[in-house]
Amino acid sequence: MAPLVRFAPSPTGYLHIGNARPALLNFLFARARGGRFLLRLDDTDRERSTEAFAVAAREDLAWLGIEPDLFLRQSDRGALYDAAAERLRAVGRLYPCYETPEELERRRRRQLGRGLPPVYDRAALSLTPEERVALEAQGRRPHWRFLLDHRTVEWDDLVRGPAHVDCASLSDPVLIREDGSYLYTLPSVVDDAETGITHVIRGEDHVTNTGVQVQLFEALGSPVPVFGHHNLLTDAGGEGLSKRLGHLALRSLREAGYEPAAIRSLAVLTGSAEAVRPLAGLDELAGLVDLSHISRAPARFDPAELDTLNARLVHEMPAEAVHGRLAEIGVPEALADTFWGAVRANLVKVSDAAPWWAVVAGPIDPAIADPALAEAAGALLPPEPWDGETWKAWTNAVREWTGAKGRALFMPLRLALTGLDHGPDLSALLPLIGRERAARRLAGERA
Repeated sequence: MAPLVRFAPSPTGYLHIGNARPALLNFLFARARGGRFLLRLDDTDRERSTEAFAVAAREDLAWLGIEPDLFLRQSDRGALYDAAAERLRAVGRLYPCYETPEELERRRRRQLGRGLPPVYDRAALSLTPEERVALEAQGRRPHWRFLLDHRTVEWDDLVRGPAHVDCASLSDPVLIREDGSYLYTLPSVVDDAETGITHVIRGEDHVTNTGVQVQLFEALGSPVPVFGHHNLLTDAGGEGLSKRLGHLALRSLREAGYEPAAIRSLAVLTGSAEAVRPLAGLDELAGLVDLSHISRAPARFDPAELDTLNARLVHEMPAEAVHGRLAEIGVPEALADTFWGAVRANLVKVSDAAPWWAVVAGPIDPAIADPALAEAAGALLPPEPWDGETWKAWTNAVREWTGAKGRALFMPLRLALTGLDHGPDLSALLPLIGRERAARRLAGERA
């Protein structure tokens, strides 16, 4: 059966490169197997979820090349969660609790002080109907906990292999808050069951949740999907990534000029058995997604590696792939291919081409390091048209006339022609600069 997978972000902030990892692993897993991909917005947090973040999430995923086959919002599905809650109440698996957060914290401290695990003691199960009425008369409203079976839940994890969670070591999880709103756990299970999700691929921080959710699937009489828990992207120091790290937000990386293919390659291949390398195509990357080859160790994200990947992609890009972006910085269509061929080996990002077009088109302030050499070079400029052989023929003539050679010849010419001591091969750049600008710059004029 073709898989149906999902990515379920909460629209409470911008997606970052750490979010890109599960989104891409799910999307590519389905793509390689002829399956489908569901984008679900887990927007039950009414205070923090915003439409702006919801729109941004869809835009950022589209930039990565992720187009969902299905889309839904949890905020539209409250009736389904209410019905599931009633079913759990009816079979005695959802029970009301009246403790305040302060009371629960005091109990946890007492248990820790006695050397016991800080697990909820199920005191609410012993409340009589009269005691519940009395508590509610005091103004207390219940939160609702799921009654776990104290057993070990086992599954064959797509990433980790045989896995288990001892649910006897867990507190009965709260599914519904005092105000009637749902926490993550119940809506997620209900949606996975109702939409027919076959595989749940997510970060290893959800391993414990899986023990609880398997019991919820079973209590609701729903098929249990296959689970896979991959390692998480961390920063270079091993700390988890967060939506608060704005510079790693997908839209910040896009605005900084990174290619989506570089983000995809780094997010998917880091922390796997595959060497991290730039792959421009989605299908090629999808063919490398083998969840059993993902390491158990954290996948460390190095921004310098992103620069390296991006540069390698840019160096291999054909000119037709960037014509539109070159036009935005003023490169005429007729010169786009020649200019791109001249500068791309010197770029990390396509946007880095803009300063080099400014060097070509001017005006720039030349740097005259050797006035006598510059004057002789200006006098020896050949007539146009110029091509890729012009630089060699011209510099040979200048060397024969002045005796300058090596760095003493080439660096003063570069400084005069570009105002910089580094840059693209001048044999490619010189024809774009043209004879008129070259002559004026060699004369020390701003051109």
